[in-house]
Amino acid sequence: MDRRSFLRAGSTVTVAAVAGCLGGLETQSTRAPPLVEDRPDAVYYPTHLEGMEMVGTTETGDYAFGLMYSYPHRFWNINGSSGSMTPIDSDDDVHLMSVVWDPQTGMVLPDTGLTVEIYQDDSLVSQETIYPMLSQPMGFHYGANFGLDGDGDYRVVLSVGAMSTRRTGSFVDRFGEPTTAEIPFSYSQSTRDELTYRTLDNAGEPGAVEPMEMEMLPDSFAPTEDELPGTVRGTAMSNDARLLVTTLDAPPAGVDAEGSYVAVSARTRYNRMVIPAMGLSGTLTSDGETVYDGRFRRTLDPDLGYHYGAVVDDVASGDDLALTVTAQPQTARHEGYEMAFGGLLGEMPDVSLTLS
Repeated sequence: MDRRSFLRAGSTVTVAAVAGCLGGLETQSTRAPPLVEDRPDAVYYPTHLEGMEMVGTTETGDYAFGLMYSYPHRFWNINGSSGSMTPIDSDDDVHLMSVVWDPQTGMVLPDTGLTVEIYQDDSLVSQETIYPMLSQPMGFHYGANFGLDGDGDYRVVLSVGAMSTRRTGSFVDRFGEPTTAEIPFSYSQSTRDELTYRTLDNAGEPGAVEPMEMEMLPDSFAPTEDELPGTVRGTAMSNDARLLVTTLDAPPAGVDAEGSYVAVSARTRYNRMVIPAMGLSGTLTSDGETVYDGRFRRTLDPDLGYHYGAVVDDVASGDDLALTVTAQPQTARHEGYEMAFGGLLGEMPDVSLTLS
């Protein structure tokens, strides 16, 4: 499929796809078609794709924010090892989305938390801590459905908390303070109803739509193998999560320990989107002896990206690494991802690999 792009600042983002993948352009009168029966326990093509309207971007403190909206969406919340669908409510007008990133590196920032307040004049219309989410076109972002008070001018106040995720390298002293930003929002139902809406002929088949490319927002891609620092040791698959392992001779700045550093970069099977908010532990053995047995900690690094890291006494080619996902990614899911990464009632299988 071709990537999506902005035609101009503030323009509508639409979906382009390979001929045969999409049905015809339709109206969004039914909100969402029925779910595919017998969905696979994996990433699958969703029933439909929708356009998106860019509201605006702003920077404040250590953070940059982008705000956009689409039609209201059904989505699935994950709580521990189970999940449930949030349906579209009759009062929902938009699915409001935000991306938070580092303006210096362009890296999308999971684990910030995000609260949205919507005002019209000085009246509070809605307030909610919105969900960290994964979608096939956008990757990681924050989103929720909102009702509005009709057409008009609004202002959206976005608030992030101090990040509790370990930061390393040049991120050590950043993202440690809460920040608030404001973006004006002009809404009309007629503009929303002009957003594209297409059904997919291959809905339910294993696979994923291509991620969008946007001039005003960064993508939430994990680093490629060539971009990762250190020595890349191998890859394992747990459900639809690709776990790429690299090692450094010493931990990055901000890790108070000595030894070698093992980093596990988790990304989606098809589009290399970063997978945050997992629980991960591992056992490293060398010649049958245990070198390390414990947690791999969520970490944000400007070079390694968002990853799961542990310090070990030593690591070498031929060592064996067994990885256990102790908690599947605790992010809400758009359609097509809700059955992946352990799904709604499942767990991700243990994996092991011999390091190269």
